[in-house]
Amino acid sequence: MSKEVLFKIKVVIFIVFLVFLDLYSKHIALNNLEYGNLNETFFPLVNFLLIYNSGIAFGIFDDKGIYASYFLLVITLLISIYLIWLIYNEENFKKKIALSFVTGGAFGNILDRLNDGKVTDFLHLEIMNFSFFVFNLADLFITIGAILIIYFEIIYKPKND
Repeated sequence: MSKEVLFKIKVVIFIVFLVFLDLYSKHIALNNLEYGNLNETFFPLVNFLLIYNSGIAFGIFDDKGIYASYFLLVITLLISIYLIWLIYNEENFKKKIALSFVTGGAFGNILDRLNDGKVTDFLHLEIMNFSFFVFNLADLFITIGAILIIYFEIIYKPKND
């Protein structure tokens, strides 16, 4: 088996691992948190708050009905398919990893939304009593991937580019 094929298999395993980690964390949140009740601090600035988001990031399009939620599901699925194509065609190792973070997060939220049209969010970012947003691990993976993509595309340029 060639190095390239082996690496592609590792990327797929990494994406599956991210999806599993996200779905497992949502399962734990659903079984241990009460909807809408703010719980103890998990990490500095982050505490637990179980909510459901039928929209997209930061609650945009939330509560617009089940058809809007499933429309978002289809759009996200199409974007994820495009991300897989990008990963497959990307030659730079670091960019493949960044795209894999975004793809793993996207599929985690897709699988969660398939069940009832909503995504489970449970990590609440609060700084000095100001509530920023509630998110999940999939959202975190997407954010990490996006930051890495921006870094590799704009800030860090390999010597051979």
